[in-house]
Amino acid sequence: MRDDTAEVGHGTANVTDREGNVHSVAFTEGHSLMESIRDAGIPDILALCGGVNSCATCHVIVDEDWQDAVGPATGDESDLLETSSLVTPRSRLSCQVALTARLDGLSVTIAPED
Repeated sequence: MRDDTAEVGHGTANVTDREGNVHSVAFTEGHSLMESIRDAGIPDILALCGGVNSCATCHVIVDEDWQDAVGPATGDESDLLETSSLVTPRSRLSCQVALTARLDGLSVTIAPED
């Protein structure tokens, strides 16, 4: 008999805002990092496009220890990030980071305003 009640994973991300405050942000697997930061009420993530990868106002910098797990920006995301004077090799758009249980404990810093 097949079990159709697969449990959804949960986790926590550590988000440093532009003032240096660290927030513990709960997330549900399958949501984007941007959605979770916004739902936590952290105002530094503007997400003007609503998470459709067209504005770069949800720019975060992934902590070095998490860079491999999150992976690099590619395609349109990479192109958008290149428009920022503050892009780093660890930059990502938080709307493009799909959260999984494997990212429980993820640490990112919201990029300075460009």
